[in-house]
Amino acid sequence: MIFLSMKNFFKHIVFWEGISLLVLLFIAMPLKYLMDMPLGVKVVGMAHGVLFIAYILIATYLKPKLQWNLSTFVIIVLASFVPFGTFYVERKYLK
Repeated sequence: MIFLSMKNFFKHIVFWEGISLLVLLFIAMPLKYLMDMPLGVKVVGMAHGVLFIAYILIATYLKPKLQWNLSTFVIIVLASFVPFGTFYVERKYLK
């Protein structure tokens, strides 16, 4: 029971981590560097950092439960560094 809810929770973390990275890269950072408005990076950056840590911790927890091999786990972790990468993870590994 806990495993199923953790997998579902991870799906939400995957989505929001991906959204936070996109907002950070394509909205907050341009506002900071082009319009001298750094507050967005502070707020979105903090949220993204918390979501990123949750993403890595929960992926590590789910690795043995979902029987991901090392290469799959590495792809899942590296996807969190790439814009739109987490959406790929959700489609490919969490269906």
